[in-house]
Amino acid sequence: MGLKIIKPVYTSESEITLSPTVTRFFYELEQAVPGETIVKIDATKFFDDAGDAVESFPPLKLNNSFINVSINGVMQMEDNVAYTAGEKEIGNLMITVPEGSDIAKGTPVIVEVINFDPVYKASVSE
Repeated sequence: MGLKIIKPVYTSESEITLSPTVTRFFYELEQAVPGETIVKIDATKFFDDAGDAVESFPPLKLNNSFINVSINGVMQMEDNVAYTAGEKEIGNLMITVPEGSDIAKGTPVIVEVINFDPVYKASVSE
């Protein structure tokens, strides 16, 4: 009998489902902020979508999350903001106001946190 090449044949399918969790937080500046200033806003000063006081900022999932920060409805550059998750005294938003800029009292600050929960499903059949 001659040699044969034995080749198993398998069929595989994979599916990745992304389920985002979007959380928004709202705050109005209590005082005007001049340029060349860093403003630190504690998480507990924000309100959520329902208008309830916030106790903490949610953690960001490693490689599966991002934040957007808007000041007076304008999305801010990444280097001007720093987000720290956690409860009072830990969780905060820091805004670096560049030289030549200022923020008026009562200006709205919106933080949008987007976390993804990817689910990978694979199946193999012969």
